[in-house]
Amino acid sequence: MTIRRIEAGPRMSQAVIHGNTVYLAGQVGTPGKSVAEQTQDILATIERLLKEAGSEKSKILQATIWLADMADFAEMNSVWDKWVDGPNAPARATGEAKLATPEYKVEIIVVAAL
Repeated sequence: MTIRRIEAGPRMSQAVIHGNTVYLAGQVGTPGKSVAEQTQDILATIERLLKEAGSEKSKILQATIWLADMADFAEMNSVWDKWVDGPNAPARATGEAKLATPEYKVEIIVVAAL
């Protein structure tokens, strides 16, 4: 089975395709923006990477969302709920974690089918 990497760098790839599955690296938004704006940026990046891999958001199997502060849960969800393909909503977990820098408020990781 072949493996294809998208936007591969020295430390990581933004996406890896193995078999019929696409694994995306954790995506973050523009530092300094609001939680809603960062979430919008992230979801746009996820859509772009999935398209490049030959997939789409309706094929997302699993999403893991990290928030720097769980107090931002409702704000993130206000964007997510408008974006997610309701009938094809993925399995999802959301938790709180210290992200790479204090300016990052949201990180989203997804796994999708091709």
